[in-house]
Amino acid sequence: MNSINVFVASHSRSIEMTGVLMRIFSFSLVSWLGEASPFLFVWIFNSVDAIILSWTAILKKDRAYTLLNAFWIAVGFVGILRSLGWI
Repeated sequence: MNSINVFVASHSRSIEMTGVLMRIFSFSLVSWLGEASPFLFVWIFNSVDAIILSWTAILKKDRAYTLLNAFWIAVGFVGILRSLGWI
């Protein structure tokens, strides 16, 4: 796990940019398509970007950004369950 953290830390700028672009894409998709949006895909995609951004924030010891993205992971989990009709 340490070698993965070293990789993420050394490439954090490009990894963070990927996460941010993923978030922009997922919210843009919902904005453009509205009710026709593939909500399960959007919530999974959004949760993955939140995990990416949380990971980089944790490595940087950025508490505010870690909290914000951990919140988005929780929101994404609820969104996934709702999209599947489990809650």
